[in-house]
Amino acid sequence: MYASLICKAAALGGALLALPLAAVFTLQGPLPAAEPATMVPAPALDEPPTSAPSETAVLAGGCFWGMQGVFEHVRGVLRVVSGYAGGADDAVTYDVVSTGTTGNAESVQITYDPRQITYGGLLQIYFSVAHDPTQVNRQGPDWGTQYRSAIFPRDATQQNIAAAYVAQLERAHAFGAPIATRIETGAHFHPAEDWHQDYLAHNPSDAYIVINDLPKIANLRRLFPQRYRDQPVLVARAKP
Repeated sequence: MYASLICKAAALGGALLALPLAAVFTLQGPLPAAEPATMVPAPALDEPPTSAPSETAVLAGGCFWGMQGVFEHVRGVLRVVSGYAGGADDAVTYDVVSTGTTGNAESVQITYDPRQITYGGLLQIYFSVAHDPTQVNRQGPDWGTQYRSAIFPRDATQQNIAAAYVAQLERAHAFGAPIATRIETGAHFHPAEDWHQDYLAHNPSDAYIVINDLPKIANLRRLFPQRYRDQPVLVARAKP
């Protein structure tokens, strides 16, 4: 069984065990104590200056609830959509992807303003606080290829930046273990079901979110204060 029991219970609409009130947090109130995070250096190679109003990036790093929640709090990000990438185009429902047999990974498509934040800036946050890039085919309590760490470059420029950055971090021994992040080209992104969108913002007291994802947002605020914004850009209100 690839997915964690907690995530599966939530997906099936089952009730999770309630946490003590002291352990329940909202995005407007105190956040949990930050879990360990690694502040990695910015990429030496990044995209050149551009006047384009928007660009997109597709990243995978475990359950998309937390990935979406983190990047929705990043300045310069215009929209973040949870979805699937890296596998079969005809098997992109949550139930099927969760079997771990389709090749798809839970991912996020990030639309951003490159005049405010670069592709390399997104990758720095991705490696520093959004997930643990050393875990192989898993992330925290979730395991299976659908929870792998992967970058899906949209063009040759993004591919070169991602490859150079992974090599830079490996040379610097930025982590205590080898980087497991895969760079996968030619992948199509498929939006996930509506109930997954903005899941963290709509369910801040969900036990899974409190334990696994709110600490990531605390890390973002602590390590990247100049990049952090209090109000997330939600799918329903974001620019398409």
